[in-house]
This record gives sequence, C-alpha cells and structure tokens, in this order.
Amino acid sequence: MSSYAQISGETWSVLVVQSNAGDLEALTDGLRRHGHAVRGVNTGGAAIQSCENSDIVLLDLELPDMDGLDVCRGIRTLSDVPMIAVTGVGSELDCVLGLQAGADDYVVKPYGPRELMARMEAVMRRVRSRPHAARIVSHGPLRIDASQREVSLEGRRVEVTRKEFDLLYLLASHPFTVLSRKRIMQLIWGDSWSRRTIDTHVSSLRNKLGDSEWIITVRGVGFRFGAQEALRFSRG
Repeated sequence: MSSYAQISGETWSVLVVQSNAGDLEALTDGLRRHGHAVRGVNTGGAAIQSCENSDIVLLDLELPDMDGLDVCRGIRTLSDVPMIAVTGVGSELDCVLGLQAGADDYVVKPYGPRELMARMEAVMRRVRSRPHAARIVSHGPLRIDASQREVSLEGRRVEVTRKEFDLLYLLASHPFTVLSRKRIMQLIWGDSWSRRTIDTHVSSLRNKLGDSEWIITVRGVGFRFGAQEALRFSRG
C-alpha cells in the first residue's frame, strides 16, 4: 500500500466498501496516508447509508448482506456520486452488468495501487467535465429536487425529514414500479428491518402531502408512487 500516490494532489472523501476486513484496512490506511478522508464499511446496507457524503465510492461487489449490483443500483438511485466497482470476477459480462448498474468504472482484483489511483483520477476528471444534472423529479404540482433535497407541492415547500425525502424520491423516480418492503428497507434504511418504520414514514408523507393517493399500498408486496391517482382525485 505504500505505493499509493496522488497524481493531481487533490484530496477526496472516499467511501470504501469492502467485505474482507484485511483488504478494507489496507485500502483505507493507504488512502489516508496520502491525505484522503476515508470511511470504510463492510456491508451493502451501510454503503447505501453513507454514499451521499462522499466524493467517490470504491464498491466491492462481493458483499455479505446484499447483491453488489443491487447496492450499485441503490446508490445510483439516491446519488450521482462517482463509483468504481471492485470485484474478483472479471468476465466481460460482469463488467457490462456493473456499468449498467451505475458504476463509472470497473476494476478486477488483484489490482495495483497505481492502477486504482489512476482510475480514480480518470473518473473524477470525467465527473468534473460533464454537465451538472439538476435531478429534479416532477409529477403535476409535486416537485422533488434531489440537489437541494427539497419537496414542494403547488409551489409550497413541504418540510420532510431526511428519510422521508429519500423514500419519496425513491418512489417518485420509479413511478410505474411496485417496490417491495424489503427492497425499500434495504435501499433507505440499510441493514435494519422494521415494518413499523416504513409504515410510519409512509403515513407521515401522506399527511404532509395532504393526500394518501400519492403513495399507494400494494397489499402483500409493498408500495408504488401514485401520481396519477392523486392528480385524478384532486381534479375530481
């Protein structure tokens, strides 16, 4: 790890997601020695919880609690943070699936520290050069701004908690998809599982939006976004 070197002199907040404790310690220590602020986690749930405050994510796809590609998709749903998938499986199909799931690059173990740093540099250069996406989801009078983490309804700001925002943005970003309770809990709350937790947040959002039809319960499965129902009832 002593070969880790900064190419540009920049420092980043790096989230390292690695299931192997030895590899996690070695990688985080190597990056810290060269000035980067590094957080290390060893599960997919923790990765989803920690991704938004990072400049770049190094994501091991072999994780104990969730499929690595699902973690990749979950992070991409909530954040545009640059992400490099790291795995011991290096077939062309695996690489394609990783990139399709939202990774910006794909590194196969074993890799050298100089290669990893060069790839991190390349990803960060590409991110800086691409146009900034507003990441605004709008459905009729409902506007959800992921960049500002703000929700407004008919021009009036709706005060929501961090988890309420994440839940609403997740559902509104997939308006025609029924998301299971388990998947919602994994993407929003990570490892914790509580039926009461998600029901409480759904109930609170319905109250704040003034209409239960914004979030539809699909019995025995989960929830989906209900913009069409909400708009139809408000007009009727």
